Amino acid sequence: MSTERMPNPAALIPEAMEALMALNKAIAGAGADGKLLALSHLRASQINGCAPCVAGGVHQAQRHGVTADQVHAVAAWRETPWFSDEERAALALTEAVTRLADQADPVPDQVWDMAAKHFDQKELAALLLNIAITNAFNRLNVPTRRQAGTW
Repeated sequence: MSTERMPNPAALIPEAMEALMALNKAIAGAGADGKLLALSHLRASQINGCAPCVAGGVHQAQRHGVTADQVHAVAAWRETPWFSDEERAALALTEAVTRLADQADPVPDQVWDMAAKHFDQKELAALLLNIAITNAFNRLNVPTRRQAGTW
């Protein structure tokens, strides 16, 4: 286990933490399915190797009714039968947006079109903001070596 380098940077600048929490509240209140947001958060955090966000994401997912099979298999969602087409669309979009630098066409039309088939623009906005804020928290936690279970 690594030693934590410093406290959460947003916690050291209270106005920043307030802004991040306000964005989280706006996303939660936008009408998108909390289960989809939780799955998206968990998957992006897994990709980025953010231990506190993965641990917190599991709890968030459970609170929103994500099944144990889904929690255990979200990293292999393509190879399992436990995800709906809507959940698969959200997870594919999450992976593409989280890995922007990995492909010349980071969010291919196929991924976007599948998400747009399942979500209206407000739901897409909430999902994209959720992916962005998750990646922001991951990028604060990973370099500072924040530990899971310390929140």
